[in-house]
Amino acid sequence: MDETHFKRDVKDSWYVKYNEMGFPAIQKGWVLPVDRWAEFDPFILMAEDWFKKGTFPDHPHRGFQTVTYVVDGRLEHIDNGGGRDILEPGDVQYMNAGWAARHAEDGVEDDIAHTLQLWLNLPKDKRNTDTIYQNVYSEKAPVVPFEGGSIKVFSGNIAGVEGPLESIVPFTLSEINLAEHAELSHYIPETHNAFLYVLAGSISVGTSSTELNKHGVATLSYKDKGNEHQSSELKIRANQRQTKILVYSGAPIRENIVPYGPFVMNSMDEIKQAYLDFNQGKFGPPAE
Repeated sequence: MDETHFKRDVKDSWYVKYNEMGFPAIQKGWVLPVDRWAEFDPFILMAEDWFKKGTFPDHPHRGFQTVTYVVDGRLEHIDNGGGRDILEPGDVQYMNAGWAARHAEDGVEDDIAHTLQLWLNLPKDKRNTDTIYQNVYSEKAPVVPFEGGSIKVFSGNIAGVEGPLESIVPFTLSEINLAEHAELSHYIPETHNAFLYVLAGSISVGTSSTELNKHGVATLSYKDKGNEHQSSELKIRANQRQTKILVYSGAPIRENIVPYGPFVMNSMDEIKQAYLDFNQGKFGPPAE
């Protein structure tokens, strides 16, 4: 890559703190806390959950997208459009809630489902789009090998391949696996706001070689007024064997939002309308 490409660094970093939950939920941590959504734009929040069957039964959503990565256990998806599937570790589910989604997400049998669920914003003019679900199985995502590791591309154009996830708002999602001491230059659009999460192992990342261990989160510098067609470089080095990270990036939407309960809208009046529509049955029958 050309040396003129913007070199990314760590803007902020922290470690996820976890709370025990009441059964059938087990444990929850906020990878991206919702009160900082303006910093993460277009991302709103990310929750890391461990749970058993019965934790997330039938419930509604409106006005945003979800991207769920299954870390461990099995996750059963059910929606009121007749969709039903079981996702295994390493699989991803995408949902565009659009104007009215109603679904359930559950552990399977006695499994403890361990998931990362990202909420991805929609611009105001796309909040009333059709509801869409797409499952991306781990083995269907293209893998690009490099010396000491590999990149699995779920979404966006990364390392010369296109991920199969088809989102309303384009974003990139890559799973990066590295052997100890392996190094990678990861390229994402320079105008994308981006963050990474360390699933396993330890890395040194960015121009400052900031060290992050398992459960570490980092937001990354980017060019706010840059060229959306120009790539930026993020340097990553693994400090331990079997290091695994997820890297997400997306263009900021720059609209004020109101995340409230299961809905994300642009005003409190729109939130109230969403609750009214749900209570009047406009979201359709239960997912069961």
